[in-house]
This record gives sequence, C-alpha cells and structure tokens, in this order.
Amino acid sequence: MPFVAGVDSSTQSTKVELRDLDSGEIVASASAPHPAVTPPCSEQDPRSWWDAFERAWSSASAQLASRTPGGAVAAISVGGQQHGMVALDATDRPVHPAKLWNDTESAPDADWLVSRLSVRDDQGTVTVDGAAAWADAVGSVPVAAFTATKLSWLHRTHPDAWTRLARVLLPHDYLTHRLTGAFTTDRGDASGTGYWSPATGEYRWDLLALIDSERDWTQVLPTVLGPLDVAGSWNDLVVAAGTGDNMAGALGLGLELGDAVLSIGTSGTAFTVADRPSADPSGEVAGFADATGRFLPLVCTSNAAKVLDATARLLGVDHDEFDRLALAAGGNDRPILLPYLDGERTPNRPNATGVLSGLRSDVSREAFARAAVDGVACGLLDALDALRRHATLGGRLLLTGGGAQSRALRAVIAGLVDGVVVVAGVDQAVATGAAVQAAAVLEGSDHRAIQQRWGLGGGTIVDEAVDSGNLRERYAELRDSTT
Repeated sequence: MPFVAGVDSSTQSTKVELRDLDSGEIVASASAPHPAVTPPCSEQDPRSWWDAFERAWSSASAQLASRTPGGAVAAISVGGQQHGMVALDATDRPVHPAKLWNDTESAPDADWLVSRLSVRDDQGTVTVDGAAAWADAVGSVPVAAFTATKLSWLHRTHPDAWTRLARVLLPHDYLTHRLTGAFTTDRGDASGTGYWSPATGEYRWDLLALIDSERDWTQVLPTVLGPLDVAGSWNDLVVAAGTGDNMAGALGLGLELGDAVLSIGTSGTAFTVADRPSADPSGEVAGFADATGRFLPLVCTSNAAKVLDATARLLGVDHDEFDRLALAAGGNDRPILLPYLDGERTPNRPNATGVLSGLRSDVSREAFARAAVDGVACGLLDALDALRRHATLGGRLLLTGGGAQSRALRAVIAGLVDGVVVVAGVDQAVATGAAVQAAAVLEGSDHRAIQQRWGLGGGTIVDEAVDSGNLRERYAELRDSTT
C-alpha cells in the first residue's frame, strides 16, 4: 500500500503528515519545533529546519511501521514559510542565518528598491516608476518580507558574507535541496521573491542588478520547476518541487474559484485562486502564482493568532478560558486594540507597535480579551477587503490555521461578514497540500483529481455569530489616526 508525505516547515516548527495515496487518510503525523524568533530581527539557522525534519520524519515513520508493517512512503513534498532568504556559500553552508518573512530589518531596503525602478519609453521618458513599476514587473510591490529586500540588506550590511555568497534559496528550497542535492524551486514560492514574474514565468535579472550589477545571478538562483515536475529523489522516494506555505495551503483546502481564505496562524493571510495574474500598485495585494499553474492573489498581515496567544498569556488563561472571557464581554463601547504588536505588513508599517484605545479604570478581563479578538478580526477583514478589490470573490469564506480554532474569533468574524463562513475540514492545510502535490507528481495526475478523491474542500459552517455594532468603523478610525 503506497503512502505520500507532506511537510510543513513553518516559522515555529516542521510538521510531517503521511497519507494513504488512494484514500488520503492520515496514517501518521509528527512535528518538531524550530528556534523561537521575535521581530524585528527574525533569523534562524536553516540547518535547524533539517534537524526538526529529521526528528519529525523519524517519529512519523515509526508510527507508520507500527500501524502498517511493510508500508512504504513513495513520494514527498515540502511546503515552507514563504519569502525569507537562505544564503549559502560554495560548500552549501549559510553565510548568515536565514532571514525570515517576518524580519523587518530590511524595511529601508524595500523603500530603496521601490525608488530605484522606473520604466522609460523609446524617447527615454519615464512612463511608470516606483511601486507601479514593481507591480507591473513582478505582480507585487516589495516590502520587508520579500527576498529581494533581504538580499539588499545583506549586501548593504555584511559585505564579507556577500563576497562568500554562492546560492540563494527559499526555506522550502533549502529542505528540498537537503533531500535531493539539487537547487530547485517552484513558481508559487518563486513569485514571493520580488525577482520572478508570475505573468511571464521568468526571473527578472534586471531587478537583481539593482542590488548588485556585477554578480552573475544566473549562477545563484535555483531552477524553477513546473507543477508536476520531479525535483529528485531521496531514499528511493520521489521528491516533488514543493512550494510556499500559502500555495500548499490552497491545495490542502481544495480551494475553488471564488472562494476566499482567511488563514490565521502566526501571521494572517487572505487569499483566493485566480485564472489571471494580478498587479496592485498600492502593494496591499501580492500577485503570487499558485502551485498548479494558476495564480494566488494574497494579502498578508503580520499579527494574527500570536496576538490572541499574547493576550491569553497576560491574562494567565488557556485558550478555552480566553474564548469564554471574550464571548462574555458586554456592550459595544469596549476598548479596541490595533494589533500591530511586531510591526505590520498590511498596512505597511514595519516599525509599528500595538495600540490599545478606549481603556478605562473599570476595564474587565472580559473586555480586554475581546479587544484582542476584535482587533485581529478587523485586521483580517481589512485584508479581505483589499483582496476583494483585485480578485473576484463570491463563494465561501474559509477559516483555517490555529487561530480558526478560537470560538470567539470565529463568532466575531461571522458577525461582521455577509455570506457563509466555514471552518476548513483539515487541521494542517499546508502539510495536506504538500501531500496532494506529492501524490499528483507520483501519479502524473491533476491536483484537482487528488483533492476530489481525498474529499478535500469541506468544512463546518460557523453558526455562532456575535453583534459587534460599529466595531469596524471604530477600528478604522483608530487605524487611520495612528502612524
């Protein structure tokens, strides 16, 4: 009986999920933590990801052996945290710890890069410049999360490391490289670098030349594989191309055209699948590619479930008690939290901090808990509004990620939106999506056929909603008055 493996290498941990190839049933799963990070400097040694993978793989393999003697995994795929920068020397050793997506030290480099790009006509007149030129070039406007800005930071601040630089990979690329020895990526993850175009399917060497015009970038970057391409092999397993975490999440959720997703993890994302590439000169919507040949317009916020975790910690309660407190809060004149605790990506405020407004001496624990929930919900729905301006939405709103398990957050979101809100039926959408990709590559079949066979795309309708009054108006006033 063949099995496939999906790997989710996130900011916090590496998870491995083993599934039956035919039915999609989970037969084993395990995880191992990564070193903790806190912006503005958010860095990890990429070798720690491989160590975590080996621990999780060993545990999941032992489970499989005990439950299904003789069962063998035939294919594997890695979904990894998007963006980031893994800079290696000629011996494949890091020249600097990997900069993660939520590291904001390259914010000045993002501004500098945006200012450097312009498009001229045949007479030399600038026709498009700045953010609009970047959106035209790669579908997105670079912010501190993007790999291009982190390369600029390394070039500016660590000249010795820059001299030793031989390869640049993304987090999922690094793990795939450790499996296969090859240097590959995929179109989904490549689209978050700031130097690969979803519209043309090609690297933009001219944009990399803005950072260093003397380097031969063609020798530095990985080969971009197609959706059903094989990256190599590992211990007789077929290794698929892998992809970014949001792209893998879309696969695991069985996302249909018109559906929108709010993925509520450490960060929050709002995304959908589309048939055409997008380009938003405001920079709010990133015009990514997906892992199947379509596109994935996405809006990312930096602060989501971790805001709820931090508030629960301050209150000294577990998640269940936190939800009970938040749902018990009365009235609509409660304090409200602008939840930019570790800087924010949308809106682009990398140096921001959180703001609690409307605090009075009689504040209750219930009101404090609810302020955190309200703030996260409004931030996510602001992201959804931005997505709606650049993508056609009309289906369900799916909630996924650890934060989607919060009763209070689900109820507040359901009370603030029109339409059906569904909690996705998979617990680990990224690992599940990576397993879908592994199965599709192994069989040479369409990803959608695997999703349908495995019964992906379902969920539970949220039937508990709370009336939050004019919450979004109050939140918008606080957001717009705070810089």
